[in-house]
Amino acid sequence: MLYPKRVKHRKEMKGRSRGIDTRGTELVFGTFGLKSLGTRWITSRQLEAARRIIMRYLKKGGKLWIRIFPQKPVTTKGSESPMGGGKGRVSHYVFPIKPGRIIFELEGIPEEEAFDALRKASDKLPVKTKIIRK
Repeated sequence: MLYPKRVKHRKEMKGRSRGIDTRGTELVFGTFGLKSLGTRWITSRQLEAARRIIMRYLKKGGKLWIRIFPQKPVTTKGSESPMGGGKGRVSHYVFPIKPGRIIFELEGIPEEEAFDALRKASDKLPVKTKIIRK
């Protein structure tokens, strides 16, 4: 799973995810891509599940680029801890995605296989997506 080696601040506030993305909105590396149409937090587990599905289709031909990286820490408190007592420990990392951001890019496999792989990968993600091509 993807998580940062080191972070400047161990814990972060939730923040707000509004508007549409202006960076990472066009295909740069591959021919086919998976583009986000909604706003959600994508966890490193969800990203890994989608990556595994795509790698099954790639076998040993083709290349995959993951264009997002989960670096926002999410904390949780214990199940029976009383109110107060500070913020909980970091449980996992997420990427707050906005509409328009490219998640995956593919190169080197036929169009039909690429569309199948990206469609199945999108089922593993919590956000609506669109498959695009160059």
